[in-house]
Amino acid sequence: MKITIHPGPLSGTLRVPSSKSMTHREIIAAALAEGVSEVTGVTWSEDIEATVRILSLLGADIEKKEEEGSLTLSIRGGLKRQEGILHADAGESGSTLRFLIPLGLSSGNHVVYTGHGRLAERPLTPYYRLFDKKGISYHTQGGLPLEVSGKLTGGLYELPGDVSSQFFTGLLFALPLAEEDSVLQSTTALESKSYVDMTVDTLSRHGITIYDRGEGRYDIPGGQHYQKGTFAVEGDYSQAAFWLTAALSGGNITLTGLSDTSLQGDKAIVSLFQHMGGHMEKTEKGLAASRSSLHGMTMDAENVPDLVPAFAAMAAVSEGVTEIIHAGRVRLKECDRLHAMAVELHKLGADIEEKPEGLVIRGKPALSGGTVSSWNDHRIAMAMAAITPRLTGPLTIEGAESVKKSYPRFWEDFRKVGGEIVEE
Repeated sequence: MKITIHPGPLSGTLRVPSSKSMTHREIIAAALAEGVSEVTGVTWSEDIEATVRILSLLGADIEKKEEEGSLTLSIRGGLKRQEGILHADAGESGSTLRFLIPLGLSSGNHVVYTGHGRLAERPLTPYYRLFDKKGISYHTQGGLPLEVSGKLTGGLYELPGDVSSQFFTGLLFALPLAEEDSVLQSTTALESKSYVDMTVDTLSRHGITIYDRGEGRYDIPGGQHYQKGTFAVEGDYSQAAFWLTAALSGGNITLTGLSDTSLQGDKAIVSLFQHMGGHMEKTEKGLAASRSSLHGMTMDAENVPDLVPAFAAMAAVSEGVTEIIHAGRVRLKECDRLHAMAVELHKLGADIEEKPEGLVIRGKPALSGGTVSSWNDHRIAMAMAAITPRLTGPLTIEGAESVKKSYPRFWEDFRKVGGEIVEE
């Protein structure tokens, strides 16, 4: 799908979609509990659908219920040993794949994991090394499909912490179900630890005990049982980043549904934009942001890689120089996001330099219109749309349907705050 956006101010109030990261975690934990749980406030997307699809394949019974415009998932948990080889399609969701590979082993199933798009190229080597050490059978030709069979037992699990925190989350879900106690240890500095903290918090609310010993070590008692219950999902700060960018670029937008006490690492977008001079305040309605004159800064992306597209777009229309550092892992997402943002912002006249581990952006008051590609990446599409108030001409985005991966109603919400969109 191709859309054209005509520049103009964006104003209004929006409810932020539920946190995709939290939704994955809540659904998985509920699927591991005996009995019926409810996960409320869910925003449906292709990635969440992939997690539901594989959990259902492994034996969970998941039902969608629409209630007053909000989606609730009713989940009868309990993964089961199934006959034959199961074929698990993770779509394009790295979280789904990396979170659920260990649970396929916990359930004792023989599973072939498949995926689409760039997912087949995203690294799984940390799991392969563990499988070799633990005697777990697997077959791959260097990506997907990946065939895995065996049983996950307790013991020592060592992982590099500088590839993806998703491997840690996958094992933290599965190892409490092993009969034996386990130790999960990072062999490097653990990057994106906030995501692991979110996992540990989710597990705690579902009755699972994890001891965070610091320095990337987690002690995990075996023989634990997940508890059922009703669990609400809060708003997503990584999605809020795009609306904050839009408001600060030109407009006045209030966001509802965000938790002030959230453990989401991407909550950092608020303090980052405030440090750049962005005007934001907490009101009775929610988090309000308005057009501001921002200045450049150095942004360390080590623990907030998903914020890079929105932050880079904002920097391109801010005063002075911004440098994004420690962002090399961003190249391993749905696309090489460093390269994609450099290429697409350059098309609009941005002064941007790509480096191996980041970007250097020399901001300008405004950029030109033009035609850009989403690179089939939801965050690239939304980042480019967010700075349209600072463009001097219309912006055409090719592959605009990519937002379905995490935020299917993004273009509908864009119109709600006054965005003028023409679909082609």
